[in-house]
Amino acid sequence: MTPKPTDSRALAALIARRGRTARSITAIAGPPGAGKSTVAEALADELNAAEPGSAAVLPMDGYHYDDIVLEARGDRARKGAPHTFDVGGFAAMLARLRANTEEEIAVPVFDRSIEIARNAARIIPQTVRHLIVEGNYLLLDRPPWTSLAASFDTTVFLDVPTEELRARLTERWKDLAPDAFAEKMEGNDLPNVHLVQEASRPAEFVIRDA
Repeated sequence: MTPKPTDSRALAALIARRGRTARSITAIAGPPGAGKSTVAEALADELNAAEPGSAAVLPMDGYHYDDIVLEARGDRARKGAPHTFDVGGFAAMLARLRANTEEEIAVPVFDRSIEIARNAARIIPQTVRHLIVEGNYLLLDRPPWTSLAASFDTTVFLDVPTEELRARLTERWKDLAPDAFAEKMEGNDLPNVHLVQEASRPAEFVIRDA
């Protein structure tokens, strides 16, 4: 499948159509620094402007393993790599959200200021029909991530040049000490960038230079 180019406005219109009568789940995938959360929130804002309360965002980052778990496993330096997420818990939440049988569902949200996920930090009401899910590995073509494929009605990949991603990530971590910066960039973020670029399944749509 060759992804079809799109932009946020056209994508919002398509999502609105697909979620006209029942909940529809859209995956926004892409490497670190691609702008997934920005795109997802902008889509939700546009959909909610047209119909208040119809859209919400679920960030995959809420399913990071806690630092206590990562420290015990020797994985703290790789936080953000595919194996540092509770994929089973995330998949179970997606199934629960798709079933949409509860009045409201509380979901976790990652707090970047402290690098920790906050449990039950966002409420998704039953009235939400357009659920926008965003995360690096939503389309990763490796188990257990492949188990998520059936969860999504619409898939979108953010295609941003590697050098632009490097610049954005450099800005994100610029306040770190040199050794910590190098460890974060070269030891974790950039390998994750290359993995997402090279090992993701084709999406239905692609947004370039988001």
